[in-house]
Amino acid sequence: MIKTNALTKQFDEHIAVDSLDLDIADGELFGFLGPNGAGKTTTVRMLTSLIAPTSGTAVVGGFKLGEDDQNIRRNVGILTETPGMYDRLSAHRNLSIYAELYEVEQVERQVEKYLKMLGLWERRDDPVGTFSKGMRQKLAIARSMLHEPKTLFLDEPTSGLDPEAAKLVRDFIEDLKEAGRTIFLCTHNLDEADRLCDRIAVFNGKLRVVDTPTSLRHSLFGNQVVVQLAASAEFYTSNLTSLPFVKECVADGNRLLLQMDDPAANNPELIRVLVSANAPIQFVSEQTHSLEDIYLELVNDK
Repeated sequence: MIKTNALTKQFDEHIAVDSLDLDIADGELFGFLGPNGAGKTTTVRMLTSLIAPTSGTAVVGGFKLGEDDQNIRRNVGILTETPGMYDRLSAHRNLSIYAELYEVEQVERQVEKYLKMLGLWERRDDPVGTFSKGMRQKLAIARSMLHEPKTLFLDEPTSGLDPEAAKLVRDFIEDLKEAGRTIFLCTHNLDEADRLCDRIAVFNGKLRVVDTPTSLRHSLFGNQVVVQLAASAEFYTSNLTSLPFVKECVADGNRLLLQMDDPAANNPELIRVLVSANAPIQFVSEQTHSLEDIYLELVNDK
């Protein structure tokens, strides 16, 4: 569980994080989205007790920030955007060192478990300096899991990975969620956030919104239907604007773009009216919006 109340961080005259209120449930996969410089990494550094807030409070995994900082650091896993490794040491030795720092009881078993899980076992004895960026990223994810933390902070976990490796990491994150871990995910990959996250926050110094991707689509764009015709749509707008469930009808070339109530229930009547008007219907579909559409709508809405 992660809960913040008016959490704020100020550097000189710059307020990086302004009165952040969050309430993240146990076992939730929470996406934290925002442009570069928005304060996402600063937020993660505060919540993992790496830096102190200027004001406000937070509880992470039952431990209070500022009072139980050592327990917070001991019980969370963190993947930073640019994870440091000992380049001249092997992957196995790197993980062993960190496992010992975390006071892991069965170091060898844990190191082997996560090297195998992330596809690095065959390279375990190679110096990390010879690894690609993607391999280093996977090794850093393994490092964050050695002590089996219940709460994970992942900053751009698939950055620099090829599609196959990125899928492996996404599948790994989903497995962690199914195991009941609480995951705080910072990412610029909006499709990834859309597929993985239970809820998302859009953040730019201040919190803009927190909700599920589905609810955000509905609240921002409503229910939109596209009717594709084999002729100009302009001739048929008047047939539809009088329907009580149609809020808006716009012609766009051979398409009718409709904002309407409950498309599943009302599409049959919509189609009946168009057929009666001899409209050459090719297909009817729901207008879908990506998380990118939602994100851009929110961050550009000043």
